[in-house]
Amino acid sequence: MTDPVMHQLRRQINRTASVGQAPPVRGGLIVLAVIAGFALGLLVLSIGPKFVSAWRESRLLRQAETNLKQGNFNAANDAARQALQIDRDSLAAYQILAEATEKQNRAETVVWRAQIARLQPRDIDSQLNLASAALRFGQLDAARQALDSVPKENRESAPYHVVAGWLARAQGDEASQERHFAAALEKEPRNETYQYNLAAVRIKSPDSQKNAQAREALEQLAQSAPFRVGSLRALLNDAIRHNDLKAADRFAQELQLSPQVTFADDLLCLDFYKKLDQKKLATLLEKVKPVAARQPEDLAALMAWMNGNGLSAEVLRWMEKLPPEKTANPPPAIEVADAFAAQKNWSRLRRWTKSTNWGDSEYLGLAYQAYARQQSRQEGADAESVSLWHDAERACEENPEHEIRLARLASKWNLPSQAEQLWLRVAHNPLSRREALDALFEIYRASNDLPNLYLTTMRLHETSPEEPLIAAEYARLSIILDRNQGEGQRVAKKAFDQAPTEPPCVVAQALSLSSQGRTPDGIVILQKLPPEKLHDARVALYLAMLLVRDGKADAAHEFIDAANSGFVFPEEKKLLQEVLQKQSSSTSATPAPSPTTSASPPNPSPH
Repeated sequence: MTDPVMHQLRRQINRTASVGQAPPVRGGLIVLAVIAGFALGLLVLSIGPKFVSAWRESRLLRQAETNLKQGNFNAANDAARQALQIDRDSLAAYQILAEATEKQNRAETVVWRAQIARLQPRDIDSQLNLASAALRFGQLDAARQALDSVPKENRESAPYHVVAGWLARAQGDEASQERHFAAALEKEPRNETYQYNLAAVRIKSPDSQKNAQAREALEQLAQSAPFRVGSLRALLNDAIRHNDLKAADRFAQELQLSPQVTFADDLLCLDFYKKLDQKKLATLLEKVKPVAARQPEDLAALMAWMNGNGLSAEVLRWMEKLPPEKTANPPPAIEVADAFAAQKNWSRLRRWTKSTNWGDSEYLGLAYQAYARQQSRQEGADAESVSLWHDAERACEENPEHEIRLARLASKWNLPSQAEQLWLRVAHNPLSRREALDALFEIYRASNDLPNLYLTTMRLHETSPEEPLIAAEYARLSIILDRNQGEGQRVAKKAFDQAPTEPPCVVAQALSLSSQGRTPDGIVILQKLPPEKLHDARVALYLAMLLVRDGKADAAHEFIDAANSGFVFPEEKKLLQEVLQKQSSSTSATPAPSPTTSASPPNPSPH
């Protein structure tokens, strides 16, 4: 009995013990489940929104991409912008925005290309695409910054040189443009686009060898459909420039037979026939007139060509035959006003400007009114003219295209003070800076405003640092006016190294050497010029000055005579007077005569 009883007792004790241990185990499991639940909740809360956002962004980008492919650019733009609200650094969204706005020809393209370049700072294509977009929309400073951001190890690639060449062209730096296009072609000699780019530049070169090579390249490219019309235009222009009428006739006929011929090509052919045969010109002009009258832009273009070629009276006769609505508004109305101005018919010009609906060209209507009042010479006309001109200036403020057109008119009408103020404003725009600086150079050269002339040549050199003739003029003024001579000496040396046979570069280097106490060396490089160049008034003057400075007054006689027989600038005339005084003192002879130089320059431009 005892054993069964004891065995049953032990079983009860074990069951009791088991029951007492169960609650802690289940509690632990519950706690673990709660913790796991919290963790899962936190995971869902943290990852869930990101997952949803990523899904939404992906959906929007697919939608934007589809719209872009279908040509629905506004919808693609909207979807990509919504994607950017989810991820401000979405490269795909920026790429879609850049492509969409580029196809819509919107300047916003530059903004999106800049964002792509920011996200891919070491990617050369991103930087070059940004530079190209900036060039397309006239943002030269942005284009320059983008090219500066290209890693140095990638600056020898052909695409880099092409974009750099177009930037140089936009800045008016033809020497750098040619250098970059040549470098691109050297990298990829079989690339027809690169061949065309370089040939189109070199066809205008004064270097006969480069010109001949470019002509040969363009004649070959004219057989290729994509480059045919552009090549024929360049060849026709070159033939007209060189008075090669036989070649020009051939190119003109080929151009007119091309399916891609434009109305501008008809005007180019008119340029040729004007040189070839006045009778053919009159016949072609009568054929072109009805074609031009179909579109206001073509009508204005033909009238502008006629005004520019001394046919303003014919413009007015033609205008009388046309239906009034054809010429009542710009742009044809502007060219009619220009014809009245060319014919000096001030009363008709005033009536025309007051009766025309000028619209966005109101500033031009005011300008023509101002000019007509000024030229009429009537009592009180000057005050009214000034007031009208100020109104014209105010009407074109904040519009670079209007400002540059008004500035061109002021220069054309020989209104130097008005032109100066306008060109100074235009010079702030990188796209038109070179034209503005060239115009300011002419204004300051004509008025002999040497301080402003020096500053303008300095800015021209900064804009086009690879053009030796501009550099030489900047260096010459630096040394003569004693403005930063060290910089002038450095620039003179570089210009001379680039173009050692160009008289302005030789003169600048000779002056530089003399200013450094090396006058004999300056004389030597001047005397290496051919006799006909050495006896040009402006070169002879400097050689005479250096010879007298070197104690060789007798040798200077010949060159003083040459300087006296031609044109020199006023500051050079002053130098010549000093030379004559020194020569007179050194020889103790009868005082030499004062300079009798001509009053106007054959070509005052520094380039």
